[in-house]
Amino acid sequence: MTSKPDHVVLIGVAGDSGCGKSTFLRRLKDLFGEELMTVICLDDYHCLDRKQRKEQGVTALDPRANNFDLMYEQIKALKNGQAVDKPIYNHETGMIDPPERIEPNRIIVIEGLHPMYDERVRSLLDFSVYLDISDEVKIAWKIQRDMAERGHRYEDVLASINARRPDFMAYIDPQKAHADVVIQVLPTKLIPDDKERKVLRVQMIQRYGIPGFEPVYLFDEGSTIDWTPCGRKLTCPYPGIKMYYGPDAYQGNEVSILEVDGQFDNLEEIIYIESHLSNTSTKFYGELTELLLQHPDYPGSKNGTGLFQVLVGLKMRATYERLTAAETKVAVNV
Repeated sequence: MTSKPDHVVLIGVAGDSGCGKSTFLRRLKDLFGEELMTVICLDDYHCLDRKQRKEQGVTALDPRANNFDLMYEQIKALKNGQAVDKPIYNHETGMIDPPERIEPNRIIVIEGLHPMYDERVRSLLDFSVYLDISDEVKIAWKIQRDMAERGHRYEDVLASINARRPDFMAYIDPQKAHADVVIQVLPTKLIPDDKERKVLRVQMIQRYGIPGFEPVYLFDEGSTIDWTPCGRKLTCPYPGIKMYYGPDAYQGNEVSILEVDGQFDNLEEIIYIESHLSNTSTKFYGELTELLLQHPDYPGSKNGTGLFQVLVGLKMRATYERLTAAETKVAVNV
């Protein structure tokens, strides 16, 4: 058991179901180690069970189905170094189970649909990321999965997506405006009229003006860069790879956008991409590539998703070290 931390760093990971949160959390455990990090699924703060939601005609995305007062009180207590008795939402039964004791840890990650929805909870976060899958990609993935693996009809899959959409747009999507970083998965521009959505264009959208956060950039900070890195130093299968970097406005915020369109063939060659990126928060040359190579089988490892998940993880580590170093310094001075 880890000793009681002097400083609890709170990280928020937001996004809809099926957007890559589980993979991202596995990558964070690689960086921080399981003993330093406690993950809380915010589904545990559902105040209506599955039957009650059905009776009242609300989805789990609706704030009325969630207890934000309790969420705020318990997350605040954990951040202040106090243990809590957190409820448990049982996904198998759809019922709310008896609570479990959660001790404070050095890093608490709150993940789920609403980590940035409530202003009080949002104010406690030290770093936040929103994982965003565009409608075109989300629909293609869900159709492929549900029709191929579960035998669902196309019309039924589309109906379930559309039924969920109004609440998603009302309560989940607007959280993007509050995230420090958004990882956005979009259709490729490299294949005309692509319907399979196997080749993806992924953006890392980084807000300016976040204290202590230095956005990653390609070649020259603040410039607008279009780069095709394929050739002798980077093996790219059809349709190749294109990268982009530049300043932009997003959700009312000044941001920079780093983009990878296409797939990597050989992960070891990512060192070539890494050598052209700055402000990566790596501790040694090649660390970014090494982290990707640890789990080549993780979803997204061969496109920008994996690359940007690791980069965001490195930024979270830098935030953790900066905040805990400041705490240590105060303790030493006292």
